[in-house]
Amino acid sequence: MNTLNVLYRDTTCAAGALVITFLMGLSFVQSTAVAPGTRAATVPTVSLQIDSGWFGQPQPAVLVD
Repeated sequence: MNTLNVLYRDTTCAAGALVITFLMGLSFVQSTAVAPGTRAATVPTVSLQIDSGWFGQPQPAVLVD
């Protein structure tokens, strides 16, 4: 039973480390998106593209007689 507890703890710590590393990487990419001394036309943000065609149809269905 002790082996399972150690495995669970190690897996949880590894997952947490991956999430923290991913978020730090995103913040680095966002902070270096524009050259120093210049201003971006819009604020650069990182967002998920939900409308990728995976969920539902991208356009309404057309009914044909």
